[in-house]
Amino acid sequence: MAEIADTNTLDEVHEAFRRQVGDPAVGPGGIAALFDGLSAELRAALVRRLGRREQRDLYRKVEGYAPVGLTDLVPPGRADLEEVRHLGLNTLPAFRVFEKRFCRLPGSDAARPDRLAGYNFQTMAFVTGPGYFVAVEDENTREVLVDYNRLPETHPASWPAVRSNERGLSRFVYGFMVDRLRRVSEHVTVGSAARKGKELGSYFALTRDDG
Repeated sequence: MAEIADTNTLDEVHEAFRRQVGDPAVGPGGIAALFDGLSAELRAALVRRLGRREQRDLYRKVEGYAPVGLTDLVPPGRADLEEVRHLGLNTLPAFRVFEKRFCRLPGSDAARPDRLAGYNFQTMAFVTGPGYFVAVEDENTREVLVDYNRLPETHPASWPAVRSNERGLSRFVYGFMVDRLRRVSEHVTVGSAARKGKELGSYFALTRDDG
């Protein structure tokens, strides 16, 4: 699909998405084509426009559509410990605009890493903690699990210090959590949060920043 020019307004693109995600006749491939046709700037703006119902419907629509792996989050061309930003919006009552930042750990096969390190970047991190996690592939569903019960053994020097997700206010935001990520398009994923295996009805959308 040809890239959609930025002369299309965000309102127009958002309305096109709303029609597609709510139309049973439009499959996940149509949604992927919409996102793939956007410029990076318009794609990020659309991701950060999606409401709770839209994220929920998107998460359900793309179930089983196409695999997402660790190399979709950190492409093989990136160096070990090189930060890759994924710009996001969640459906929480607060701290909605955020980023998940990932990196590949030293010693991993760039083409087939077994895990990634990452944390959540947002303005209230000094209160909630950085929300460190380890991301792994779920071979059964071909999705990615973002596991806050596991902390990375190393991270880029520019990242904050690793802090437990089970202490202080971090416990209520990240404690005992595992997020599940599904592919939407080349750059976009959508996720759902679970605590101790129970889905919370909390969603988020991300787009990889290749800048």
